[in-house]
Amino acid sequence: MSQPASRKSYTFDKPGNYRIRVNDFLDESWSERLAGLRITSSIIGDEKPVTVLVGQVRDQAELAGVLNTLYELHLTLLSAEYLSNIQHTNYCHDRPRHGRR
Repeated sequence: MSQPASRKSYTFDKPGNYRIRVNDFLDESWSERLAGLRITSSIIGDEKPVTVLVGQVRDQAELAGVLNTLYELHLTLLSAEYLSNIQHTNYCHDRPRHGRR
């Protein structure tokens, strides 16, 4: 069965850019453990802090590792959004990825 032309196709074995949002504060020092994603936290009004992780992961296995680490830290996942598979977008951070091309 063929897919409609308008349906997006996602791959499991290629890099992609993601935005992940969790409840609570996560220090930037976790970036290396979380695939080098850029980590920013903010508080809006009297709400709980929200942390946003943005950047490129190598594949779905690395994404699963990031999500599993957040789970093990008891952070509530608010959203995980696929942004693109293009390497150089506004969503990626500028610092080098250790050992990655």
